[in-house]
Amino acid sequence: MSQNVNPKPSQDVTAAGNGTTTHPDRFVDPGLPEHKPRLADIDPKAAKRNERIVVLLFVLSILGTIGTVVAYFAVRPDGTTAGTRLSTVLLGVGMAVSLLGLGFGAVHWAKTLMSNHEHIEERHDSRSSDEVRTVVAQAFKDGYEDSGLPRRGVLKGAVVSALALFPLTIAVPLVSSVGGDWNVGKFRHTLWKTGTRLAYDPSGRPIKAADLTVGSVAHVIPDVDEEMRESHEWITEKSKAVVLLVRLNPQDLKADQSPEGETWSYDGIVAYSKICTHVGCPVALYEQQTHHLLCPCHQSTFDISDGAKVVFGPANRPLPQLPITVDDEGYLVAQDDFAEPIGPSYWERLK
Repeated sequence: MSQNVNPKPSQDVTAAGNGTTTHPDRFVDPGLPEHKPRLADIDPKAAKRNERIVVLLFVLSILGTIGTVVAYFAVRPDGTTAGTRLSTVLLGVGMAVSLLGLGFGAVHWAKTLMSNHEHIEERHDSRSSDEVRTVVAQAFKDGYEDSGLPRRGVLKGAVVSALALFPLTIAVPLVSSVGGDWNVGKFRHTLWKTGTRLAYDPSGRPIKAADLTVGSVAHVIPDVDEEMRESHEWITEKSKAVVLLVRLNPQDLKADQSPEGETWSYDGIVAYSKICTHVGCPVALYEQQTHHLLCPCHQSTFDISDGAKVVFGPANRPLPQLPITVDDEGYLVAQDDFAEPIGPSYWERLK
């Protein structure tokens, strides 16, 4: 704690004869309160006990780091929701234990073992004199010795090990990803292709146009074979291909054609990507009376009846539309993939 030292005498507050009050230019420096020693300052056993607690916290951080690295290699996402969830939880818990161990260890060390004496320093120019700089250097040295590091080898080893190992929780996943799949071109397309049936999410049951009434909303995924559903790529590919299907009165549609003049809907049924063009949240809140589709994250609002154009919010592009029709059996099928890449950003996109 730093305070200004006041070399000038103070003036008492006096009452003037005209009823006004004068105030002193300076106040008396009240000084520092009486220092109250902690239990660890006067009881060696308490100090040793606190040292063991700090060491334990740093060791816990070390174990958390090791656990994170082991979990990263031993429990990899297997393409299923359960597998991805388990991997994410283990990595999150490991990193949390590692970082919290460091934080709590440092705080407990500072509050129970480091010096807590108050110090007064005069304010001075930016560049101190050589004498003052020498005093400051000595103060740092004294503080280092007072922290207990020179005589607490186990504590010093624990904190150095914890600090040295924690970066592995971030570095190992980053380094191991080098040389991975950097083919960004695959984000241009999804699983949708000509003739792919639309299916309910998550059951996978194909959808007939006759199943939908005006105002109906369905969460849709591509109808794929069992081999794809069991593959590691399914979760990633599904997340890109999710669609919201809505049936409107055909006369309510204001825009329903591609730039080439082709019809992209069927009897008032339209399909749009669920991935918001702002930051990629799932757009799924539909208001039947206004035909507005709302993103719950940042309230971007799209008009389903008018090509999913943005009517409110931070998004600056319409939702990509999936062109659909029906096959010979009355099932809804895709005419093709989305006309443009889905999601909030793309490497070749200007907006």
